[in-house]
Amino acid sequence: MSIEIKVPVLPESVADATIATWHVKPGEQVTRDQNLVDIETDKVVLEVVAPEDGSISELLFQEGDTVLGEQVIANFVAGVVSGQEVTKAEASAPVAAATTATAAEESNDALSPSVRRVIAEHNLDASKIKGSGVGGRVTKDDVDAFLKSAPAKAAPVAPVAPLEGRSEKRVPMSRLRKTIAKRLLEAKNSTAMLTTFNEVNMKPIMDIRKQYQEIFEKRHGIRLGFMSFYIKAVTEALKRFPEVNASMDGDDIVYHNYFDISIAVSTPRGLVTPVLRDTDTMNLAEIEKSVRELAIKGRDGKLSVADMTGGNFTVTNGGVFGSLMSTPILNLPQSAILGMHAIKDRPMAVNGQVEILPMMYLALSYDHRIVDGRESVGFLVAIKDFLEDPTRLLLDL
Repeated sequence: MSIEIKVPVLPESVADATIATWHVKPGEQVTRDQNLVDIETDKVVLEVVAPEDGSISELLFQEGDTVLGEQVIANFVAGVVSGQEVTKAEASAPVAAATTATAAEESNDALSPSVRRVIAEHNLDASKIKGSGVGGRVTKDDVDAFLKSAPAKAAPVAPVAPLEGRSEKRVPMSRLRKTIAKRLLEAKNSTAMLTTFNEVNMKPIMDIRKQYQEIFEKRHGIRLGFMSFYIKAVTEALKRFPEVNASMDGDDIVYHNYFDISIAVSTPRGLVTPVLRDTDTMNLAEIEKSVRELAIKGRDGKLSVADMTGGNFTVTNGGVFGSLMSTPILNLPQSAILGMHAIKDRPMAVNGQVEILPMMYLALSYDHRIVDGRESVGFLVAIKDFLEDPTRLLLDL
């Protein structure tokens, strides 16, 4: 039984997709639900699995080809293939090839020595030259006319020998990388982006983690990290500064009364921003579990379009890679993004005394068309206060 393998239904916001990787070859036996092909969209990679035990009989599109939603990309034959069936076209192919070769030989035999010499000198195909001689034989005048009518070939360029020990590798940009580049450039060119900075003393949170880490892990089955505190602090700050939780739609400003926060996750394919939804209803353990699930799905290429859709504010943590300070770029159409960085011990003045404290820089990039300086600075100070006094997060102060 023949079955058509189709591209999955694409979301409305995704116009087309690209064949990323074929995992099986035509004729190769596969089992039901085995991954046949990865299809890359602007946001996620979709897997198309085998509908039954069987094999692909024909690939209609190759890797790198652009396809549309529900388009047929391959034909699939259900059932175990015991042998290769030879079609009429395949069976006649050798005969046709032999006939063509014989005709070419006969044609060459009918050519005069001078004509054969000119054809060999210019590496021509005699079958493409129209003969005007007796019985359609090709004459020297026919060859000369063919040479004059043929487009001139560009002179070959001598290859430049690479220097010893130096090489280059040219790799086409993936669809996701193209999308990232386009969106980042759009954010820089279409918004009035500005960045404000502050620093936070992470000692209170580090003390809490040290004191309750073991109990927390036993109770909830997951380690207590920094990200849950960041998300909780951001959520509370967004409640106090609704402009930062807004976005622009044409000439309108849309104020969101819910809190969906995008988390920047580094994957082998590039940086993606899956969404944590309704973070105002989540406790620290729920946030930690959700972040871990999204990170694993991103690493394994299992993020769905639903995971990537939406988000009113983005949190990115360059500190895990050692970044001390940066200016994050907006994740359109959001109006702001918060960047956290590496925690470093630094000498700080506390009550007239110098103390060594674990400090971290915060960077808030925002769209100045929506968010004014007062709101941006107040938002960042609120996050700083929540992180330096985590009790306020629990008491909603």
